[in-house]
Amino acid sequence: MLDLALCVLFSSSLFVIFKLFSKYKIQTIYAIITNYGVACLFSTLFYEDNIAMTDIPKKPWFLGTLALGVLFIIVFNVMAKTSQKIGVSVASVAAKMSLVIPVLVGVLLYKEVLGPIKILGIILALAAVYFASIKNRTITVKLDTLVLPLLVFMGSGLVDTSIKYLQVTYMEKGDFPMFSTTVFGAAGITGLIFILIKSYQVPLKINLRNVIAGLVLGIFNYFSIYFLLRALQNDFINSSSIFTINNVAIVLLSTIFGILFFKETLSKKNWFGIGLAVISIILVATT
Repeated sequence: MLDLALCVLFSSSLFVIFKLFSKYKIQTIYAIITNYGVACLFSTLFYEDNIAMTDIPKKPWFLGTLALGVLFIIVFNVMAKTSQKIGVSVASVAAKMSLVIPVLVGVLLYKEVLGPIKILGIILALAAVYFASIKNRTITVKLDTLVLPLLVFMGSGLVDTSIKYLQVTYMEKGDFPMFSTTVFGAAGITGLIFILIKSYQVPLKINLRNVIAGLVLGIFNYFSIYFLLRALQNDFINSSSIFTINNVAIVLLSTIFGILFFKETLSKKNWFGIGLAVISIILVATT
């Protein structure tokens, strides 16, 4: 449970960091690229044995991690576009509601058993994410724009599901740092290619502020994945419960961070969602 708690802490802190990006006029895309380079470096440092680059392609999870790294960049950009075109609340709900995908996969693929109380907890978790995220404003969404939040929903769910699949099917305990290194490296290279292509339109300029922001983001990003992988390896709670607790707790802690650090105000619906989140975590974690 300690690993899961640390995963929630580092994951929730990412939202605080992104919030600070706008305050200090950080160019997010450049910080993101730096972040993956830093995360890749940390993964290498935390690997207890010597990493032979020639050995990595021989690992059974190698191709999967390359695809996962590319997916990291794609999902992030779709989230950004969804926030810009439709609204931050829609993007947030779509991303967090995706927890239903790894939960269902855990039941169907790994034959994980969900009792009635745990099912109730998962249903309450979905409701909690919705009520905790909605804002007091009406958002008009045309039919054609529903594609973006659907892609966020599917992409976020696919990321969580892929991590679990690779961890269960191919990964040994000692592979965690090497696995993380490859994923972050693939994401960084994908982002770098994107930036190089974009530089043909807008000249690329190195900004120390963006680099520092990416350094901080990379450290927190690395540990959010590191502790999620450790949590998934436990023998006490199945993956369905891990993903449910993780996603709902992140919504809860992020909300608390928003109140403490940014003086954000919550509606009655938001507080109702937080209450549901607490109940759902108790139901899922104790059954």
